[in-house]
Amino acid sequence: MASIGQIVNPTPGSDALARARQRASLVPDCLVEAKRIANTVIAGWHGRRKRGIGENFWQFRPYTEGESLSRIDWRRSARDDHTYVREREWEAAHTIWLWADMSPSMMYKSTFGSVSKESRALVIMLALAEILARSGERIGCPGVMEPVAARNAAERLATALMHAPLPGGLPDVAMIRGWSDLVLIGDFLDDAPAIMARLTPLARRGLRGHVVEIADPAEELFPYTGRTEFTDPETGSKLVSGRAENIREAYSSAYLARRDDLGQSLRHLGWTFVTHRTDHLASEALVAVHMYLSGMPAKATHGGLL
Repeated sequence: MASIGQIVNPTPGSDALARARQRASLVPDCLVEAKRIANTVIAGWHGRRKRGIGENFWQFRPYTEGESLSRIDWRRSARDDHTYVREREWEAAHTIWLWADMSPSMMYKSTFGSVSKESRALVIMLALAEILARSGERIGCPGVMEPVAARNAAERLATALMHAPLPGGLPDVAMIRGWSDLVLIGDFLDDAPAIMARLTPLARRGLRGHVVEIADPAEELFPYTGRTEFTDPETGSKLVSGRAENIREAYSSAYLARRDDLGQSLRHLGWTFVTHRTDHLASEALVAVHMYLSGMPAKATHGGLL
């Protein structure tokens, strides 16, 4: 039996960070500087359209008697007979929690995929940290790193991961308070009801979630023929099929039904769902998640956006 896939060694955090930065450079800056969403905290990384402390210009307004003269914009006032005050836009950093599932099944890589699922998940997570940090967001990782608002958030996260590797499964989010975004990256091969039993309480607490399913091409295409031995990386149990091609159709139906069930359940919660195959560019998943984080509808791509 020729081997189509194998379990690979974990990816060093420093290597994943380098690839994350490379992917991050592919995402147009305009996605980071997308349209600001008015009067919301959720889209704080684009600023709130409200006057207050900030660096960006918001608007000119007429001067009100009694205000400090230091607030007057004399250049603008000189254009006509009115006196104007220059106001800045109120900006509030939003907290975005990032998580990548490091279960044994994530270490899988077939001959059809360019990298392992684990490697791709780390790259996407660190790339998101790199891009979001540029716009002043607070980036955190449940149980690994408290939220920080710093330009080097990706480096801090990579360092934290090297000292406290991510465990498998979904994270413990008991420490998360208030309205935040939670990005979960993994293969999500468990039954949809079991996954939703963990995620539904999070949505009820006000967390806005974004789920990125990472798939190896072999998991979708099921390219096996003849006598094939399948090994469960979680339990080590084995299954031998005399003619694997005979179960391809049934497998495909079950695999896609699980994905559709999960996607519909997530959308019912108001969460977003993106699928990504490891034989496609990581930037495709990054673009989709970025658009969702900014409140914009994402478009379908080769990466398999649902």
